Amino acid sequence: MLNRTQAPRLKDAVDYSLSLKPYRFFRLTNGVEVYAVDAGPQDVLQMEMVFDAGNAFENQALVAASTNYLLKNGTAGKNAFALNEHFEYYGAYLNRHCYGDTGNLVLHTLTKNLGELLPVMREILTECTFPDEELNTYRQNMLQRLAVNLKKPDFVAGRLIDVSLFGQDHPYGRFSTPEGYAALHRDLLVDFYQRHYVHGRCRIFVAGRVPADIDSLLERNFGDLSLSSAPVARRDFAIHPATERVSHLVNDPEGIQGAIRIASPFPDKHHPDFSKVQVLNTVFGGYFGSRLMSNIREEKGYTYGIHSYLQGFTNVGAWMISTEAGRDVSEAAVKEVYHEMERLREEPVEEEELHLVRNYMIGTLLGDLDGPFQIIGRWKNIILHGLDTGYFDRAVEITKTITAAELQELAQKYLVPERFYELIVV
Repeated sequence: MLNRTQAPRLKDAVDYSLSLKPYRFFRLTNGVEVYAVDAGPQDVLQMEMVFDAGNAFENQALVAASTNYLLKNGTAGKNAFALNEHFEYYGAYLNRHCYGDTGNLVLHTLTKNLGELLPVMREILTECTFPDEELNTYRQNMLQRLAVNLKKPDFVAGRLIDVSLFGQDHPYGRFSTPEGYAALHRDLLVDFYQRHYVHGRCRIFVAGRVPADIDSLLERNFGDLSLSSAPVARRDFAIHPATERVSHLVNDPEGIQGAIRIASPFPDKHHPDFSKVQVLNTVFGGYFGSRLMSNIREEKGYTYGIHSYLQGFTNVGAWMISTEAGRDVSEAAVKEVYHEMERLREEPVEEEELHLVRNYMIGTLLGDLDGPFQIIGRWKNIILHGLDTGYFDRAVEITKTITAAELQELAQKYLVPERFYELIVV
């Protein structure tokens, strides 16, 4: 019998064996790849269709994002209201997202209703009409949102630091403008839709309580479409980083808060240092107990929060530090960021702190892998970046075994102020 007078023995997260539940793979007749994870106690399901339809595939700014957004705003048989009402009737939600490389359609539904929803998703992928009135409404709303956001230092800083890293003509540095929205017209969207959705490359990720007939459901609704499994040719965009390393911009002369971005180019996820630097980044600014948070939030009180993270795009990456601080202490906060870089270069991380970070990272993974949507999310990340199936296991092993000496060597290699672009917007 359980002795409730004695506390259970504590076990470190790093002592757990961690593995990613495998997916089931199959192809539809047209070659579309399907990755499925059947897990979870609830009768719910997430299905994500990923297309090579991100900013990297557009010839004109905002076309990819606008096409993706308007997928739900009218087909030959249903207007925007009818489309949304159909999904709401079944308690489902269909969202769409556009990123640098992909355009996605994401369905959340009760598993039992999947068969009623897939035909409408097929309709979206074959019969979108992009009505002029919907495009006009979208353009008007986005212009209003842009005007509001441009008054916010963090929004402006987020746009400009990407320009510093990649250049304004690069898909990862491109941003929205009133002129860009004004230049949109229906024919551009229809052409992008035909090339990248109707006849584009699609991969499907399914997770949750997957129905036994998922193969036939997907085959019946999507197997005969003109979709492809072959990668879509993409333009070769040259990176044109900023020539000035330090930029200070006054966006609002009366503003009391500044947005800070400090960023450096960094290798993509295929580089052998990527997973190792994830550990170093966690020590530096990757969690609430990080060096940046302890110093700049807890000790100095310059900010409510400061974070650093690695961005992994296709074929390129970046190391980003992001925070908002009082206008009068923004420069002091930046100085402390460089101070923490210097500490990591000059002093090895103590074993107690490294052990804490290892436990935090493995513990976070344990929590993340508790549900099927998180599991398929991990697999999707691996598959879309063209990584092998052992990537996750190697990253876990690196987290458990990397030494303080290795972290210091990485800090000396990457946490060098001259590698970083510094931007303050007030």
